[in-house]
Amino acid sequence: MKQLLFSLLAMSSALIGTFVVLKFSEWARKHSILLIGFAAGVMLSIAFVHLLPESVEHNPNAIIYAFVGFLFMFAIQHFIFFHPCHDDHCHVHLGTLSTFGLSLHSFFDGIVISIGFGANAYIGLMTTIAIMLHKLPDGVTITGILMHSNKSIKQIICYSLTVAIFTPIGTLAGLFFSNQIAHLIDSFLAFTAGTFIYLSAADLIPETHKASNKKAGLCLLLGVIIVSFLGHIAH
Repeated sequence: MKQLLFSLLAMSSALIGTFVVLKFSEWARKHSILLIGFAAGVMLSIAFVHLLPESVEHNPNAIIYAFVGFLFMFAIQHFIFFHPCHDDHCHVHLGTLSTFGLSLHSFFDGIVISIGFGANAYIGLMTTIAIMLHKLPDGVTITGILMHSNKSIKQIICYSLTVAIFTPIGTLAGLFFSNQIAHLIDSFLAFTAGTFIYLSAADLIPETHKASNKKAGLCLLLGVIIVSFLGHIAH
């Protein structure tokens, strides 16, 4: 079950990102808006630079699935979380929604690892390396968002572990249902891209606009640059 082993390595990469932020938790809480800007950049870059191009290449209807993902997150926020807040309390929902979106992303990453090794060992290894490279900023992203949402250290660890553990869960799903889901993976990736675009545009970026610290915008660009650079290395 080498797929599961490499999936656990990818999971550990995300947790390393979490613990790096927790190591400097005093600074991170004080400057959490910078991490929110960084998180927005990471999510946008993953969506537009990685997920959408990959899915569009193999599925001409990928943009439609991305739009469905966008609307899906809107529906969850509007009808389940009843998102009427218009002021400083909006950040309360950021942690839960972002955990959901990133867990979904982790799940599909796990499936991709499984499918990669199903093709051959080389593709599986390269896929795992690519996923590990972007899992590190994923860990920083979820931790920064949770800190901005005023979660406790215990809650941050639990939420971050939840996001990370969905990678091996996705790998197990890929192992058991590979024939059924392999042809759907591009649709899943596009759907996830839509959820990331919504989280960035509707929640994270508006948070940075409220802040007096204009460096949050630079951190957004930094997130875009880092994820794009890591993607370039992986390929």
